[in-house]
Amino acid sequence: MALLTTPVCDFGTKAIDFTLPGIDGKPWSLADCMGEKGLLIMFICNHCPYVKAIHDRIVRDTLALKELGIGSVAIMSNDVNDYPEDSFDNMKKIAEQLNFSFPYLLDDSQSVAKEYKAICTPDFFGYNSKLELQYRGRLDSSGKEPAATDTTRELFAAMKLIAETGQGPKAQISSMGCSIKWKSHDVL
Repeated sequence: MALLTTPVCDFGTKAIDFTLPGIDGKPWSLADCMGEKGLLIMFICNHCPYVKAIHDRIVRDTLALKELGIGSVAIMSNDVNDYPEDSFDNMKKIAEQLNFSFPYLLDDSQSVAKEYKAICTPDFFGYNSKLELQYRGRLDSSGKEPAATDTTRELFAAMKLIAETGQGPKAQISSMGCSIKWKSHDVL
């Protein structure tokens, strides 16, 4: 497990369109996932301890963001041959167990992760209503530890600000997690 951190937000970078299969059996595009006031794209997986530690908070925060007009989508880009826990069938199981209220999509070719320059799981990309990047930070300060009740909800606060103003916070702290598991012939 390689621990990596994401780069600083490149404000204003436009979201890249995609169409990926969802665990619900339908293809999802960028527009399908978009909320009226913005979009949160999350690169996650099933096996990473950093993602497992925040599942409940992702579910909580994406539900609250939906109320603010922010759509959310999760994309799984890992090599499922080397990491079978991340398989499409297991994606369905996890999403059902955890009651995901957002599309969970498989990026089997890994092309979407590459286009977004996703680094790790979790990797969060927060866009405003013009699909301009405004947040590339962490969920909160807890990492893979349980969050204290007074832990600041950094991702939620940033996306709320984006919903209200179209702008993300200038100060952001990088997300950290396990490296994306690239297919061996496509190592970056």
